[in-house]
Amino acid sequence: METIARADLVDFLQEEQGFSRQQATLFLEEMFELFVQTLERGEPLKISGFGTFAVRDKAPRLGRNPLTGEEAVISARRVPFFRPSRLLRDSVNSSSPMQDVQL
Repeated sequence: METIARADLVDFLQEEQGFSRQQATLFLEEMFELFVQTLERGEPLKISGFGTFAVRDKAPRLGRNPLTGEEAVISARRVPFFRPSRLLRDSVNSSSPMQDVQL
């Protein structure tokens, strides 16, 4: 499985879209900053045909330290999550290498 890094995205924008390296880097940084600011405000970020990024509020709960077995309170927190669009799910499932595997 190959991981795509920021540098790979910059390279793509440079090679495929004709951006300069500086323009591509600035564009990505601005986009990521927009995503972060939107989620920090608790607002969902919907990208049509791709999916929705949003934040869930998790209530405090009682947990357990797996090493000691000691109970501890896990504080309330906000957790970002992604919900893919139907188009993205269908696209991923139609090109899945697992569809040829028989169990």
